[in-house]
Order: sequence, then structure tokens, then C-alpha cells
Amino acid sequence: MTTLVTGGAGFIGSHLVDYVLAETADDVIVFDDFSTGRSGNLDHLDDDRVQVREGDVRDAESVRAAVEDATVVYHLAAAVGVQNVVENPLSSLRTNLAGTENVLDAAAETGTPTFVASSSEVYGKSPDVPFSEDDDRVIGPTSTTRWGYATAKAADEFLALAYHEEVDLPVVVGRFFNIVGPRQSGRYGMVIPTFVEQALAGDPLTVYGDGTQTRSFTHVEDAVRAVYELTNTTSAHGDVFNVGEPEPTSINDLARRVVDLTGSDAEITHVPFEEVYGPDFEEPDRREPDVTKLRETIGWAPEADLDRILRDVIEARSEREVRIDA
Repeated sequence: MTTLVTGGAGFIGSHLVDYVLAETADDVIVFDDFSTGRSGNLDHLDDDRVQVREGDVRDAESVRAAVEDATVVYHLAAAVGVQNVVENPLSSLRTNLAGTENVLDAAAETGTPTFVASSSEVYGKSPDVPFSEDDDRVIGPTSTTRWGYATAKAADEFLALAYHEEVDLPVVVGRFFNIVGPRQSGRYGMVIPTFVEQALAGDPLTVYGDGTQTRSFTHVEDAVRAVYELTNTTSAHGDVFNVGEPEPTSINDLARRVVDLTGSDAEITHVPFEEVYGPDFEEPDRREPDVTKLRETIGWAPEADLDRILRDVIEARSEREVRIDA
């Protein structure tokens, strides 16, 4: 058996590689163009079961060659991060649309079970929380760049479900809600690694907006376990699932907890969204998943609380700084 993980050098992808190696006897193909993924995320692996292939999911032939060698596909390669999407809209759209179509095309040729990663962004700015998978979506205008990402991810879902309906591809879609943990970079606007880095350095924690917006944060270890179990549950095929821990936290409270847990004396400051992302940027007030369907399908849902997530991120970041200083 061979598992293919597109985006396998990324934050979530590398943790999924770890999970597959620990829980199965599969060989693993990591397919990544290293645009946002890092070779350092794989440095801890000393396993002849892992093969790394550098390639772009927008290259149909490279994708087809990788899928042909796999017995299961986890498609996690994507343009990630609000900042990245806003600054590079064309590249983000091409990666998220063409890349997913290439993976699904190749998987359909061989009937290979496939997981497609989606995002809570598809719910847009709907005020009806918690979000259930069949809820209506509220998306802003095409003139606002961030909604291109939400639209592309929704199109990925439509594609996946169409492949299941028309050619019986065993595919499942997971909508990720703020997956967090060790190895995540703050480079593209991810809030927890950014706050932790700022707190450990004694720099002000920069909260965008007034900080009252709430988010639900999910430990990456819970997320990859859910991804694996969904993909290997036949009744989940042809369906969409929220993958998240449902307890919401305001960004103000998140900043305070990071300061407390790091023992930092850093201040907390607020910066208007428009100063960072431009005048047309829109930020939803609340994001919270309903995980009833996930729990009913695989028997559990992510459960690591925010303090555990923060402690793990802080510990990993502190250990990294020790290694660099040494």
C-alpha cells in the first residue's frame, strides 16, 4: 500500500505523513513544490518508506504519475493563509482550482480513494453559527479578493462531489477550521504562531481589528486523525465534513492566554484590518463548526482544548529557538 500526500511538506501534510507512518505499514509519497511547505518539516523522518517528489499540482502529468503509484490520495496542496491569498490572488486561484482538478482527474482514472481538503472559508460571512455542512453560504463580492479563496474551495468541493456522483470516485471532503500546532508558520498571517513568536520575543502582540471576532482552533493531531478515519470510512465517501474543535475563542482572549502561558510581559495592541489588507477587506465575526456529522460518522470529533494547543506550540517554538542558539 502506498499513501500519496500532496502538500506533504506543509504544516498539516507533514503531520499527516507522521500519522500514516505511525499507524500503518504504508509507504508514503510526499508531493510538494515547497512554495509554502518546508523541507525542514520532514527532517525528523528517518524512514526508507518515505519518497519525496518535488512537483506542482498544476502540472497534470506530474500529478498523474504520482497518483498512479498510490493506493490512497490525500490532497492537501493549496495556497494557504489570508495574507498569501490577498497578495497573490491569481497564483492562489490557479493552485486551488487547477491543482484539485488534476488530482481528481488522475484519481478517477484509477478509482483511487481520495481526500480533498477544504476550508471553513466556504461559509463566508454567514452569521448563522455553528456552521453545519448543509447550511447556506454567504459570500462577499468578487471585488473583495479574500472571497476568491472561499469560492475556489467551494468549487473544489463541487468537483469532488461531481466525480463521486458521475464516476463513483471514493472521495471525501473535509472543511478545516483553524488547524494549529507545532511546525505552523506565522508567515502567512496565521494568528497563533504569530502571537507566540511575538510573546516569546517580548514584542507587542498585534491583534487585527477590535479583537472581538471569534474563532475555533483545532489541534493538528486531531485534524489528521479525522482526515485518515474519514478517508478510510466507506460511508463517508461522497460527503462533506467539518473538521474542527467547536469551542470558540475571541482573538482578544487568545492574545491574553498566549501572554499568560509564555510568561511574557508583552503588550497587546490593535491594528485596523484595512491597514494590513487594504480598504476592501472583510473579516467574518464568527467561525464555529457543528461537528455532529463527523462524530456520528467516525465516532469522535477533535477535542484538544486551546490551552493544550498553545502549550504544544509554545514548547515547539521554544525548543526550536534553543536548537538555533546552540
